[in-house]
Amino acid sequence: MNDSTKGEFGEGNYKASREYDEAQADFAKDKAKVEKGARDAEQALDGPEADELKAAEEEGKSHAKA
Repeated sequence: MNDSTKGEFGEGNYKASREYDEAQADFAKDKAKVEKGARDAEQALDGPEADELKAAEEEGKSHAKA
């Protein structure tokens, strides 16, 4: 076990998970970023990639547990 994985057990990387969670929390606190993300997503769903995005959503749903 090298120093970068010391203290980690099972699957996953606790440091990366913590950093991701912190980044998501920071994003959620920034109203302007959230609103821009929502507008961008809405435009994507109305644009030329809509079919591809809907297919990806269905694919993801097919793997979800009920």
